[in-house]
Amino acid sequence: MQIALDAMGGDHAPEEVVMGAIQAVEETDLRVLLVGCPEAIEPLLSGIKPSIRACLAIVPATEVIGMDELPANAVRKKKDASIVVATRMVKEGKAQAVVSAGSTGAQMAAALIGLGRITGIDRPAIGTVLPTLAGGKLLLDVGANAEAKPKNLYQFALMGSVYAEKVLDIHRPRVGLLNIGEEENKGNELVLAAYKLLKNAPVNFIGNVEGRDVFSGQIDVIVCDGFVGNVVLKFGEGLVGALKTMIQEELKNSRLAKLGAIIALPALRGMGRRLDHTEYGGAPLLGVNGVSIICHGSSGSKAIKNALFVARQCIEEGFITAIQRHFPERDQVKHGE
Repeated sequence: MQIALDAMGGDHAPEEVVMGAIQAVEETDLRVLLVGCPEAIEPLLSGIKPSIRACLAIVPATEVIGMDELPANAVRKKKDASIVVATRMVKEGKAQAVVSAGSTGAQMAAALIGLGRITGIDRPAIGTVLPTLAGGKLLLDVGANAEAKPKNLYQFALMGSVYAEKVLDIHRPRVGLLNIGEEENKGNELVLAAYKLLKNAPVNFIGNVEGRDVFSGQIDVIVCDGFVGNVVLKFGEGLVGALKTMIQEELKNSRLAKLGAIIALPALRGMGRRLDHTEYGGAPLLGVNGVSIICHGSSGSKAIKNALFVARQCIEEGFITAIQRHFPERDQVKHGE
């Protein structure tokens, strides 16, 4: 199994990206194709075991797409950009998945142009796994579509349900529509129309859910448009960061608090692991005709390693084929525009 890794994408590339690849290879039988500048990558591979080095190949790419560039234009102009080359390898069958921590827009554009959409899906969605009281649960869309139509939310629900079942191993995942109230008649025009479609969708739809339900773990797949989803995601990340800082500050205020912290250290470490987004690696770009995993721009080696594991699981579970099978032409929504 070969996965193309954009070695030049991300705030800490290529050092942390390459380290994540090394860690992944050490723990599994993966073969990782490091796409990027050979002069920058090769020194980072010196000194590793020959058996590990044999599982890491460098694929030259002379260009990089920056965060400030217009994604679609950059993808078309920079044919030798690392994310473009990595995606092309999936298209050509030289790799089974692509992973990147670079520009999300560029990765989306590269996937849409290079891989295309799965038949019957109008727009792709970014799904991210959130840490909840009952383990990881899926939220989508978290940024691919700032504006959406009812049929898009219908499709997000279907794709998210397949992902939760295949990759998160959740039987008959519960799907909820994020809204300002649980009642069927609540919400704006988008969610009111989407609710009507989802009631008849081939998923385990449980109705509307509110923001307070996101981290309860009672809903396996939460569906919303990309604007709302991105706000929820960034709010959650900010809240976790603020809580960690508050706890650290309080522990410094007294010796008694420090003593209590020592006693509670195992529990605090466990809580830290549960809240650590790097444990879930990357977010799948759902709806494109190939496995494309999007990582946070600030991803370190641990997140990159786990993103490679997510890609591997998507491949092993035949995720793309599963979406195609669960989204036959007869289920395509022709209304709810």
